[in-house]
Formats: sequence, structure tokens, C-alpha cells
Amino acid sequence: MAISIAVWTILLVVLMPARGLAGDGDSMEARRLQMVENQIVRRGIKSAAVLDAMRTVERHRFVPQAMVNRAYDDGPLRIGHGQTISQPYIVALMTETIKPLPGDRVLEIGTGSGYQSAVLSRLVEHVFSIEILAPLGEDARERLARLGYENVTVRIGDGYKGWPEEAPFDAIVVTAAPPTIPDALVEQLAEGGRMVVPVGVEDQELLLLTKKDGKVTRSVISLVRFVPMVHGDE
Repeated sequence: MAISIAVWTILLVVLMPARGLAGDGDSMEARRLQMVENQIVRRGIKSAAVLDAMRTVERHRFVPQAMVNRAYDDGPLRIGHGQTISQPYIVALMTETIKPLPGDRVLEIGTGSGYQSAVLSRLVEHVFSIEILAPLGEDARERLARLGYENVTVRIGDGYKGWPEEAPFDAIVVTAAPPTIPDALVEQLAEGGRMVVPVGVEDQELLLLTKKDGKVTRSVISLVRFVPMVHGDE
């Protein structure tokens, strides 16, 4: 049966958006896999578990709608309130640095949009995350629950104080830069625990702290640039 050009045009108009919508998910997955290979594997991240978490967690769910098309770019993105979601490589580097184990209880300082929390949740028993900015923390809590990250607990509070009632923690991840290492966080680190934290004001260093026999050792991982860590009374 012959079909007129006008009818073909109508069919194309109807069908093309459906194909485009179906391809969005495929496109995001492809970009996420490319992100891991090009930005993370090539820079030396080797942990199979961390790489799998980075491939699994949908980063585009954790950025503002206007930024979705840039979700897998090689860099940080603004998420509002003067805060950012970290560069994918930095998320992977910090995660690998703490050597997460399935039974670990992890404290995160600076929930942001919840992306780092989501990555950690795929690797450990439970993530306790503190966000000082209520709008960000509340949005992250809702987002993580909606996406099924049931082993993440978010509270609004001062990260400098940590979460003493849930301490000690097997690992601590700090996603904002204090000028010096907060004593409360060191105290809440378990024996054998690991903490990764960017420290400094203008010149920042990403440090790994490990606690053994009550003593803390530190090593420099990289030079970095993070937003400042804010006190609760500021």
C-alpha cells in the first residue's frame, strides 16, 4: 500500500521523540562508562570495586537539571548555595584512598548533592553523612531515598563536630577543606581507620590519615582545590 509523503511526515514526527527519549538512558550510560575509562582508569585508579561503583551510580541524577548534559564532564559542577559536586576523578581517588570494605561504617562530611554518599554506599555497610546547609542536606536526603540508597543516613549539622553518637568510624571522607584537621574527626576515627581530607586555604593538600595504636600518621595524596569547610556558627 502506498503512503503519501504527508502521512510519512506525521509518522516521523510521532515516532522520533519516542526514539530520542529511549536513547537518553543509553546515552547517559555510554557517557558514564566513557567517563570511567577516560577520566578515572587512565589516571591510575585500580580498585575494581571503586570502578564498578563509579560505573553504577548515575551521576546525572545528582546534578541540577540545567547541568545534566554536563554530568559526566571532567570537572566539578555547581550545585547551588556556593557548593559543587566534585570532579569524578577526585570522587574515585578519595574513595579508593580510604580502602573501603563491605563491613565499614563511614562518616562523610559535606553531603552536597549526595553523589559521594551514593558511591560509598555501594562499597560499605553504612554511610553517615553530615551537611551544614539545610536545603542541600534535605534535597540530598530525599534524592538518596528516592533512588534507593537505603544505607545512607543524612543529618543537618556542623561537620567539625562529627557524629559522636555513631563513632567510631572505620573511615571518614571530608569533601570540603578545613584550614587544619578537625580534632573531633580524628578522635572519632576507629583504630585502624582511614580519613581522607583536603586541608588548607589557598594551597590545599589532600591528606590520608591513618590511626594505629592510638597514633595518627599522615601522607599527602595530591594537591587539590575544594570549597572551604564551614563552621556551624558562621
